[in-house]
Parts: sequence; C-alpha cells; structure tokens
Amino acid sequence: MREIIDARGLACPQPVLLARKALEAHERVVVMVDNAAAVENVRRLGAKMGCEIVVEDKGGGIVHLHLTRDAAAPAEAAPGEPAVCAPAGGGTYVVALPENRMGRGNAELGDVLMKAFVHTLTQLDPLPGKVICYNAGIFLALDDSPVLEDLRQLKDAGVEILVCGTCLNFFGVADRLAVGSVSNMYEIAGSMTEARVVSP
Repeated sequence: MREIIDARGLACPQPVLLARKALEAHERVVVMVDNAAAVENVRRLGAKMGCEIVVEDKGGGIVHLHLTRDAAAPAEAAPGEPAVCAPAGGGTYVVALPENRMGRGNAELGDVLMKAFVHTLTQLDPLPGKVICYNAGIFLALDDSPVLEDLRQLKDAGVEILVCGTCLNFFGVADRLAVGSVSNMYEIAGSMTEARVVSP
C-alpha cells in the first residue's frame, strides 16, 4: 500500500521532511506539492534515497511525485548523513554566499570583490565541497550573473551548487536559474552543520 503525503501549501523544508519520514516507513510514497522548488527538492530526496521517481503533473500547479524505494536499499541515510545532504566531489568545507556582493560599504567595490572571490574559489586546492547561495546570493546563480562561468566551472569540477528555492520564489526569479540545484533549508542547514563554513 502506498503512503500519500499532502504537502501542498507547505513551506520549505516541510515537504522534504515529510517525504523522508514517510520513505523511512514505507516503500511506496506519493507526495503532493504545489510549487517547483518542492518538486525539485522531493525529487532529489528520492534520488538520494535510491527511489524510482515518477513526476505526475495534475494541472493547476499541482504535482504528484511517486517515490518507490527499493526494498533492498536502506530506508535511512547513513548515521550522521541526512538523505539530502550527501557530500559532493569537492573538499570538506562549504562556502556560503548570502549576498551578491562582498562586504559592506561601496556597492561597486563589493561587486568587484565578489567576482574576484568566486573566481579565486576555482583556483583553490582543495575546492569546496559545496557552494550555497541564499537570500541575495541567489542572484549569483542566475542567467545574467557576472560569476556565472566561474560557478559553472566549479560545478563541472564536482562542487555542488545549492540555491535556496524559497529565495528564488521570493524574488520571482526561479525561471532564471542558470547553474546549480534548487535546494531547501533542511539541506542547507544539514550541509552547514556537517562541514566548516566559509563566508566572504
């Protein structure tokens, strides 16, 4: 029998938390959501938990995600590793970007410094494991970002780029995301608590 989770109208990270809890107890789960960020976050959770995933568009903005977990796969993530916070191919530290410019004071200088900072990340050894963009930092991952190519270079090198879905929706720019994965506060908080966090 399948478990049905109605996560419509719930803010991040509730859809992910409910889906994860249901998958720990059931092999077949259907999660009902009503926004693109929730679709992506639940889909990524299912993938990390080894599920077969079918996304069904019901119309009117409603999407049903059918998650079927392999009975032979573990129902939970390894101890200390949340299901949606698997480490990426980079190093053991996380870079948090809560702003689209670096420091306070002169805005033009802040733009120059941020561009230099992100470019410098591509030259470090080791590279960060993850780069997290939230609040105004999400603008760095959009299609007109001055650091877009550097972020793409980091992604191609195995660095996971996480972009806050709630922030994308708040600013109305979800359709302009050009690099990285739509993320949620559960994954962001988990990533920050599992690694050393660097923020410019």
